Amino acid sequence: MSTESIFQTHLVLGYAAWLLCFGAYILPWLKSMDRVRAHRAIAALHSFRFFGLAFLLPGVVGPNLPASFATFAAYGDLAAGLLAMLALITIRIRPIFWLFVVAFNLVGMGDLVLDYYHAIQAGLPAQAGELGAAYAIPIIYVPLLMITHVFAFYLLLGPQPKATRALAGEAAVS
Repeated sequence: MSTESIFQTHLVLGYAAWLLCFGAYILPWLKSMDRVRAHRAIAALHSFRFFGLAFLLPGVVGPNLPASFATFAAYGDLAAGLLAMLALITIRIRPIFWLFVVAFNLVGMGDLVLDYYHAIQAGLPAQAGELGAAYAIPIIYVPLLMITHVFAFYLLLGPQPKATRALAGEAAVS
């Protein structure tokens, strides 16, 4: 099996495993919470995205890891992680919290989509061994990040629970 085939198989199976886990355990847990707590849990997960800076560490990644992928991925992850941390810090100031929730999800999902684009453009699947110790990031961590971004957008854009609509209606009448 070629390096590219192994990498692509790992990536697909990473999504499959996380979707199964997410559907069985994480989704019911997040749905049992109000929106603020669910977004807080998602932000807590994404606050660890500073780990993407590992793409820039010699010895962790190979010397031939395409810089066009590594640099963008590292700093995009850092930005998303810092925004997620700011969401967590501002939980008590709801308008600012929601601003950071939207920001880290937009930046974070945009980063992941652009990372896929840069990886394909740089031929990363055929050079996956250059990821070195960071190989687990796109295979194990990224699928969970993408799935939680999709769910976060569902929560942000989806219908509000009846209790929230009722409270919003009462506030509008007052």
